[in-house]
Amino acid sequence: MLDIQKIRTDFPVLSQKVNGKPLVYFDNGATSQKPQVVIDAISTYYQEINANIHRGVHTLSQLATDAYEVSRAKVKNHINAQFLHEVLFTSGTTFGINLVANGFASILKPGDEVLVSALEHHSNIVPWQMLCEKTGATLKVIPMNENGELIMEEYDRLLSPKTKIVAVNHISNALGTINPVKYMIDKAHEVGAAILIDGAQAVPHLKPDVQELDCDFYVFSGHKMCGPTGIGILYGKEAWLNKLPPYLGGGEMIKEVTFEKTTYADLPHKFEAGTPNIAGGIVLGTAIDYMNEIGFDNIQKQELELLNYATKRLLEIDGLQIFGTSEAKTSVISFNIDGIHPYDIGTIIDKLGIAVRTGHHCAQPIMNFFGIPGTIRASFSFYNTKEEIDLMVDAVKKAQMMLS
Repeated sequence: MLDIQKIRTDFPVLSQKVNGKPLVYFDNGATSQKPQVVIDAISTYYQEINANIHRGVHTLSQLATDAYEVSRAKVKNHINAQFLHEVLFTSGTTFGINLVANGFASILKPGDEVLVSALEHHSNIVPWQMLCEKTGATLKVIPMNENGELIMEEYDRLLSPKTKIVAVNHISNALGTINPVKYMIDKAHEVGAAILIDGAQAVPHLKPDVQELDCDFYVFSGHKMCGPTGIGILYGKEAWLNKLPPYLGGGEMIKEVTFEKTTYADLPHKFEAGTPNIAGGIVLGTAIDYMNEIGFDNIQKQELELLNYATKRLLEIDGLQIFGTSEAKTSVISFNIDGIHPYDIGTIIDKLGIAVRTGHHCAQPIMNFFGIPGTIRASFSFYNTKEEIDLMVDAVKKAQMMLS
């Protein structure tokens, strides 16, 4: 069993008050809070080894380079990539998806098809729309049902030799649905399609094994798993990364430059142009170490307990409806109360110290499916408690009384 109270002392922000009330932070789907070890690691980098990497023979540059590449190795081991050069540092999930979509512009032609799901974040919709507009390919959508689950029979029907890439999230940011990505990967490969998994909402809750999944690309952000903002990972199979052209041109991604011709660097540097977020890359490794020390089995047990308890407590409220009732689900609850706009609930409970997200959660097609303007989303992390859930439920009840 985790000692949650001890873990909470690792996170300075959790001890503060908001509007005179103890902070209850239930917006982990947007970004997680940072433990002191991560905060300290950022400070240590800038105080002790701040230097540009891969370019200097002086001691600080070598120290920074070593720390950056050690972090890359930590990510490789964490996701079980086959090769170190299959792990690319990016600025986040959105950048990684755009990098892959841009690369596929050199592959797709009119009549080809790209599949996305009805459960996607805008970051896994818009780049593919832009790609299809550029290439003449067709975007097709895997539909969902009332439980917030993708309809696998329709997915099977949509797949064809015309399908060139499938893009689907591992876990829905808006509903918490855990998608059957292993099945989807295997089916995509049966028709010769590549598949990209958006793991932004998955990596705070589980350890993805990219070799076991056999995905072609897997993208995620550091800031949702106790790391800093502005850093992310794109995993890509070696064969695919060699096939795709560079996304950005500049320093670091070149082997040789003349005015007549440029040759590109080997992986992973081919896709890492310019000075990166060095501190972010190094400290992502610190965050991964911290979460592995907590243990992902322990994280999953704690978060499932919170999900079940919060679901039970919230359903005690008259007129409350939960959106996203998949059996395979992680610690996210999206809900509304009859006759009350979600923004109004969110505004009132903020005054009581409760931090939740309201709106469409960058997933407007999901809200359109349910015919609603948005939801109140409470997203839990392993450092949250049942007592905090009780505070949220009391606050929602108070808001309901004020707004009814």
